[in-house]
Amino acid sequence: MLLFGGMAPVFTVCAGNATKTDAPIVKISSGKVQGFMEEGTMAFKGIPYASVERFMPPRPVEKWDTVRLCTEWGPQAMQGGRNSTNPKEMSEYCCVLNVWTTDLKGKKPVMLWCHGGGFDSGTSAWNPGMGLAKKDVVVVSLNHRLNIMGFLDLSGTGNPKYRESGNVGMLDVVAALHWIQDNIAKFGGDPGNVTVFGESGGGGKVGTLMCMPSAKGLFHKAIIMSGTILNVNTNAMTKELGLAVLKELDIPVDQVERINDVPYDKLYQAGQRAMAASIGTRQPGTPMMWGFGPTPDGEVLLQQPFQPGFASMSDNIPLVIGTTFNELQRGQYQRSMTLEQAKDAVRATFGAETDAYADALAAAWPDFVPQDLPSIDPMFRAKTLVTINSESARRSAPLYNYMFTWKSPLNGVSAHGAELNFCFNTLHLAGRDLPSPSDSDLLLADRMAQSWANFAHTGNPNVNGLPEWHPYTVENGECFMFGPTPEIRGNFDRELQEIINSHCFKKLEEFYRTH
Repeated sequence: MLLFGGMAPVFTVCAGNATKTDAPIVKISSGKVQGFMEEGTMAFKGIPYASVERFMPPRPVEKWDTVRLCTEWGPQAMQGGRNSTNPKEMSEYCCVLNVWTTDLKGKKPVMLWCHGGGFDSGTSAWNPGMGLAKKDVVVVSLNHRLNIMGFLDLSGTGNPKYRESGNVGMLDVVAALHWIQDNIAKFGGDPGNVTVFGESGGGGKVGTLMCMPSAKGLFHKAIIMSGTILNVNTNAMTKELGLAVLKELDIPVDQVERINDVPYDKLYQAGQRAMAASIGTRQPGTPMMWGFGPTPDGEVLLQQPFQPGFASMSDNIPLVIGTTFNELQRGQYQRSMTLEQAKDAVRATFGAETDAYADALAAAWPDFVPQDLPSIDPMFRAKTLVTINSESARRSAPLYNYMFTWKSPLNGVSAHGAELNFCFNTLHLAGRDLPSPSDSDLLLADRMAQSWANFAHTGNPNVNGLPEWHPYTVENGECFMFGPTPEIRGNFDRELQEIINSHCFKKLEEFYRTH
C-alpha cells in the first residue's frame, strides 16, 4: 500500500491469462498497452490515465517505452471505515481505467462508468463491462480519488496552490474523459459519442459532471441510476472542514504543505474527527450527504446537482434517470403483516397522514401487499421526481424516467444496486444474490443492457419488442418499469411521492432553513 503523495509509480502486472494469439496490443498516447480476451471481448484493465499529487489536480501520465500489460484490475482509491477494501489493493496513485471492446477498428459509442460508494469508497472492479460491450458499445470504467484524498478543501488556507483541492476527485473523472477523447478511437470507440453513467454515488458523480464547465463537450449523454443523493456541501462548509482537519493534525495554516507527510490512515481518522468537531458527521442512510465530497466553488463546480436540477450548460444532454422500488429500505417481506400493523410501522414518519400514505400507495400500486408500506423507497424517487419535473420543463434535450421493479427471489426486495448485473448483462456474476437466474431474469438483463446501449447510440433508449418509451414531461409523468413484464406507467405515484417528500426530508428542510 502506497501512502504518500508525489509522482505516480509504474504498476507492473503479470499477464496470467493473456497469450500471444489472443492478447491485443494498442498504442495510446502514453505508450503501448496489452490486454486479453475476456468472455468474447478485448479487455484492458488498469491503464493509467492521470498522474496525481496529493490535493492537486491530475496531470498527464509519464510515457513508457515497453508494452504495458493491462490484464488485471489496477489499484483502488484509498478508503477507510466500514467500506474499506483490502489495503494491499489500494493506492494514492489510483487513477486507472479499464476498457472493453469487440472491434478495435470500429467507431462505437463509448460508455464511461462511474462506480458507486458515494464519494467515499468503491472500485470499478465491482462492475466489469464485457457483457454490456457485446451490445456494440465500448465500455470504460475508472478509479479516482475518493473521500479525504479527493475532496479535502484546503482553499481556506489562502494558499492559491490549493484553490481546487476540494474537487480534485471529480477533476480525475474529467481527466478520464480527456483520455477518452485522446485515445478511445484506438479501441474502436467514437470520442464524439460518449455517455457517462453511474449508480448511487456514481449517479451523483454523473450529476456533478453536468455542473462542471471543464467537462462540457467531453460527454454527450448521461444515465443516472439511483443517484439523486443531495450533496449539501457549501463552499463555506468545506472550507471550515478543511481548516478543522489541519487543526486536528496540529498543522498551522501557513505550513499546510506538511499535510503531504501524514500517512493516509492518520489523515482519514483526523478527517472523521474534524467532521464531528465542525460541520457534523453524516449518518449513512439519510437523504443528504456532506463532508468529503464535491464543493460548489463557482468555478470547478457551478452548483450542486439535483437541487432541483443541473447547470444550464447541460440542457442539451439527453438523460435517463431512475430508481429501484425499494432502494435502501430493509424489506419486511419475510414476515407476516396486516395492513394495520404496516400502518403502525410507518406512523412515526407519516403521523396524521399515515392513512393517506397507505391510500396513496394502494392507488399507485393496486397489487400492493401490507409489507410495502414500510419497505418502499422513501429517499430517492421523491427527489428524482422533483428533479425531473424541473428539468423536463426547461431543457432542450429529452429526459427519460424509469423504475427497476424486479424483486429478488431471496428476499422479495428490489434493492439499491440490484439493477447493476442487469444493465451490465452479467447475471452469471451475481453469485449468491442470484445463484440461478431464470429465463425471465436473463431476458430482462438482455433488454435492459440493450436499452442502455441503444441510448448510448442514439439518445433513445427504446428496444424493439418493448413498450414505446417517450420522454418524460410533467403532463405525461411517463415511467418505464423494468421488471419481469416491462410496461409504461404515467403519473401513477405523484400523490404518494408528494406525501413522502413532505415527511421524509425534515433534516434537509432544516438544513436549508439554517444555511
